Amino acid sequence: MPDDISPRAWQRMLSGRRLDLLEPSPLDVEVEDIAHGLARVARWNGQTAGDHAFSVAQHSVIVWQAFCRISPKSTPDEQLIALLHDAPEYVIGDMISPFKAVLGDDYKGVEERLQRAIHLRYSLPAITPPKLKSTIKKADSVSAFFEATELAGFARSEANRFFGTPHGFTADMFGFMPISPTEAQKLFLDSFANIERKRKNAR
Repeated sequence: MPDDISPRAWQRMLSGRRLDLLEPSPLDVEVEDIAHGLARVARWNGQTAGDHAFSVAQHSVIVWQAFCRISPKSTPDEQLIALLHDAPEYVIGDMISPFKAVLGDDYKGVEERLQRAIHLRYSLPAITPPKLKSTIKKADSVSAFFEATELAGFARSEANRFFGTPHGFTADMFGFMPISPTEAQKLFLDSFANIERKRKNAR
């Protein structure tokens, strides 16, 4: 690489947007790009049963559904934050927790900047309030437990140690059968549109 050319720090999206990872702009965030990317990012590094990888898009929809069950009086804005809780992964991928721990603050900084840009793009608080973040984490753990036991080969006792056993939830409440990227992308976009209608009606 020539000395006068700096390393590229932006990602070109299919929409034509260029998203700068160092200083991401809300103006360069499009839900179609998010859905497309998340539908093609595999949870569990792809180590799941089924003809397709279990995507972050499908996981995100399940977390939103679980969140709505945990918090039935949640606002549409809160529901959108739940759906978008892993949205930065459309750019940086779904890194397993041990690797995140190795990378530490560098990874967290990139993830947080992307999350802020995504939230601002959709008129959400730049930083998720702690109480809401905790509730979303509970919903995330519900999905993770069933993903682990239904798809990733974990024993229930092992999954309980890492994620806690969900109370009041069963796997058949959600769709854990891995679907194709095209289907997962549509599922995510349909869920986003559903919440956006609620947000519009609430204004």
